[in-house]
Amino acid sequence: MKMSHLVSIIMPSYNTAQYIAETIQWVINQTYQNWELIIVDDCSTDDTDIVVEKIKDPRIKYIKNERNSGAAVSRNRALRIANGRWVAFLDSDDLWKPEKLEKQIRFMTKKKCYFSYTDYEEIDADGNKTNVIVTGPKVITKTGMFNYCWPGCLTVMYDRKKIGLIQIEDIKKNNDYAMWLKACKKADCYLLNVNLAQYRRGRTGSISSHDIKTMIGWHYKLFREAEKENVIVSLVNTVRNMIFGLYKKKKYVKIT
Repeated sequence: MKMSHLVSIIMPSYNTAQYIAETIQWVINQTYQNWELIIVDDCSTDDTDIVVEKIKDPRIKYIKNERNSGAAVSRNRALRIANGRWVAFLDSDDLWKPEKLEKQIRFMTKKKCYFSYTDYEEIDADGNKTNVIVTGPKVITKTGMFNYCWPGCLTVMYDRKKIGLIQIEDIKKNNDYAMWLKACKKADCYLLNVNLAQYRRGRTGSISSHDIKTMIGWHYKLFREAEKENVIVSLVNTVRNMIFGLYKKKKYVKIT
């Protein structure tokens, strides 16, 4: 694996005109410059179009869905046209530290691994730090990934030559987790224990703003519909997720 390979950055967007310019700027600011940014807009009703059009960079590909279809469809579409050896993910309201791509590629190249994630910190809707740092297990096996979705989507990178093209079922939530469940069947996921990203928590409409009952339903649909498991296995995996979710908060979420 070489440091010079192209990185395809997958970015679904929907009504994030307030944030997306800053997010794109932090991609442009990366110390590793061999990237393409594929933005798939899901029929935003705000000024996302206008904001993105003002940013002139030939490495940015901006595509619009013909109808509002959800993040799963948007990510699938971006992944189908990605050209990079490396694939990374960034939602349109989150941020990367400038050295994120460079350090992660160096880590994966040195370790000869094909699937990785990093630590990240949480910020509020206005971009203020909350002093919360999130990390995870050093190695996530297939079993470990089914236990819980340890990686933050904005921190994940994988080698497409090893993992291949990932396409997931059209589920409305947990579609990032659905991708990791497919990827972990090809390779273990390794942690780069460095904070390289900022996750925006608490924005209206984000998953973090929903209650526990709703989230349990989404987990069940993930295993039942995306993984095609039977009812019993889906229920067991959902309970398993809830237990390991509590474990993650205790062991891997730190207040500085």
